[in-house]
Amino acid sequence: MSAEGADAACAGDDAHAAAIVAGFKINFINFRDADTGKILWEETEDISVAGVEHEARIPKKILKCKAVSREINFSSKEEMKDFRLEQIVNFKGKPLEEWHFKFGFVPPETTNSWQSVIEAAEESQMMPANVLTGNVVIETRFYEADALVSTSHVRVYYV
Repeated sequence: MSAEGADAACAGDDAHAAAIVAGFKINFINFRDADTGKILWEETEDISVAGVEHEARIPKKILKCKAVSREINFSSKEEMKDFRLEQIVNFKGKPLEEWHFKFGFVPPETTNSWQSVIEAAEESQMMPANVLTGNVVIETRFYEADALVSTSHVRVYYV
């Protein structure tokens, strides 16, 4: 994790928060069509690394799914009592949507999978892929209770 990510989590010199940052890693993330279970996109880069803008090239057919299942596989060397994340979908720099997800307890020295189902908006409310591509940045903030573990930014391109 970058020094910026460590600085964010270590506000107030919290040694436990610093240990969480040092021992936290996203192993992979994928999106599936929730109806069929078919994987539409998968990334093995650790997108929790702060200080860089990551890129995701996602098939545009994902925008046609009624619901998408997101799986995050992560490892933690430290125990977390209340692991959660907040995601803000920004379009051209302005917030478009915000989601909150709670995982809860994470045992130390474990690898975990976290699946969430995200339902799509009505088709009439969806913007087309050619308008969204390159203009969407998903900001994800990972927390242990109220302590920020990491903030990542992923720019989305629909291909």
